[in-house]
Amino acid sequence: MSSGTVIVGTGQAGFQTAASLRNAGYLEPITMIGDEPHIPHQRPPLSKGFLLGKQSAESIALRPEKFYRDHRIELLTGRRVTAIEPSARRVVVDGRAGSGGGTFAYDKLVLSVGARNRKLAVAGAELDGVLYLRSLGEAVEVKERLAGAHEVVVIGGGFVGLELASVASAMGKSVTVLEMLPRLMSRVVAPVISDFYRGLHGGHGVRVQCDASVERIVGANGKALGVMLSDGTTVPADLVLIGAGVIPNVELAAEAGLTITNGIAVNSYLQTSNDDIYAIGDCAEHPCVFVGGRIRLESVQNASDQAQCVAATIAGARKQYEELPWFWTDQFDIKLQMAGISLGHDQIVTRGSAESRKLSVFYFREGRLVAVDSINRPLDHMIGRKLIAAGITLTPEQACDESVDLRRLMKAPEASAI
Repeated sequence: MSSGTVIVGTGQAGFQTAASLRNAGYLEPITMIGDEPHIPHQRPPLSKGFLLGKQSAESIALRPEKFYRDHRIELLTGRRVTAIEPSARRVVVDGRAGSGGGTFAYDKLVLSVGARNRKLAVAGAELDGVLYLRSLGEAVEVKERLAGAHEVVVIGGGFVGLELASVASAMGKSVTVLEMLPRLMSRVVAPVISDFYRGLHGGHGVRVQCDASVERIVGANGKALGVMLSDGTTVPADLVLIGAGVIPNVELAAEAGLTITNGIAVNSYLQTSNDDIYAIGDCAEHPCVFVGGRIRLESVQNASDQAQCVAATIAGARKQYEELPWFWTDQFDIKLQMAGISLGHDQIVTRGSAESRKLSVFYFREGRLVAVDSINRPLDHMIGRKLIAAGITLTPEQACDESVDLRRLMKAPEASAI
């Protein structure tokens, strides 16, 4: 009797793997094991609609519990895999209240173990009122604490930090963003995008301070009262939200002897150094044709697409992962959509304008389009995704010329799909 597939992790990647296996006609057992107590849910709304009360915990569930029963997917929540035993082809699971631990055999194992918050390594980080957001449980606490907060400091000017700042501002809080680098989202966007978002937040009353080095979090009686910077100034706060990035969860794989790089190392089929074990999503570093090297990506699209790729391979249609990365962030009434990877670009051109609140930035490397960032220009985003994925030539001169219809550069089948 087949042991089927065991999936460790019940986030987007884990859920999509199980669902895609069944969609592909896979009939063997599927077991999902996750340490979160909730059924699989969407993470992007946690820093947006959920905090604002526009979405409930039930509405962000990827599927209701009935889905797992109907599709013969054994879902174990609140359980932690403590070890992988590759030679025995099984995982070891700890116990929980009312049940013991045990082992689960597998034919194929999928590690979709994700990442965890990077903790702020300064004095006072343990004070009450210092919070992170990644899980549903953390989002519930942030939502509750935001309701009673007056002065909110967000440490980190990346996607999550700025999303939290926009939510807090929309709730009428006094908000300050502290970013240690010279500009917002500097690792992933061009200066013109950073400047736009600094102005956007400033226009909503959010104070943004870049080049801000946090010295410590100050407090009294165990509660946070402010954030002290290296120049000695203190920003008052009764709630401090940390968006300092994440760390991939590689420890389980490392202890099993799998190769670790900037994440769990996988090949183009998303197999680890053990052919029967796959790794996908935020925890996996994979070859990427769009960067000409290896990369680890933290995005819903990457997690979902890699899950579908792995499911196809396990179900018998061996498939390499070659999807173009894309991302998005919603802040206030502005949507930023990103296609491709801009790492190593040597030229940028713009289309539209920041003044109109409709702007796209095209990134080129050695004359080749490698990425497009679009603010409120969804058509540019969709065309950019197709141009980059298809390798269709676009010159910088064409990209910045509004009179050029970018759709005409595409082949007929691709153009008709837009």
